[in-house]
Order: sequence, then structure tokens, then C-alpha cells
Amino acid sequence: MNKEQFLQILRQSEYPEPVEVQQVPNGHLDEHTHPFSVQALVIDGFIEITIDRKTTKYASGDVFALALNQVHAEAYGPQGVRYLASRKQ
Repeated sequence: MNKEQFLQILRQSEYPEPVEVQQVPNGHLDEHTHPFSVQALVIDGFIEITIDRKTTKYASGDVFALALNQVHAEAYGPQGVRYLASRKQ
């Protein structure tokens, strides 16, 4: 998916404008939650998200979503990851 397509989906879903997030190479976050839902478009590198012991890899052009308070862990590739993230309360 490209950025324009992603922005259109956000508008249709009433999500706010996204912000760019950058995570460090080979970094990770243990299980945690967020007090918001997230829609994100990976623009460089990759992120692996683990939910209920199932890990999914998202690379450039992929979109991922997390529900409000969804327990998950994150790991970032050797180049780190950059993504556009829109957070909805």
C-alpha cells in the first residue's frame, strides 16, 4: 500500500493524521499495551509484532493495526523501522 491509499483509509475510518515513528535497529519492546488503537503503514525496514504467541512480520508497504489495550510485543529489524502511525482514542 502506498501513503496516499493509507491516508484515504485513515480518513474513511476517522483516524487522525499519522505521525512518523522511528525505532532503533534490532530493538524490541516486551509485552505491553497502548491506551489507544493504532493503524500504521511501514515505510522502511520491518517490525515483527507478537500477539497471543503468534508473530507477524510487517515490511515496507504493509499496514498493521492494534486494538485499544491489545497486549503485544514488538521487535525491529537490523535497519530498525520507520512507520506512519495514527492513534485513535
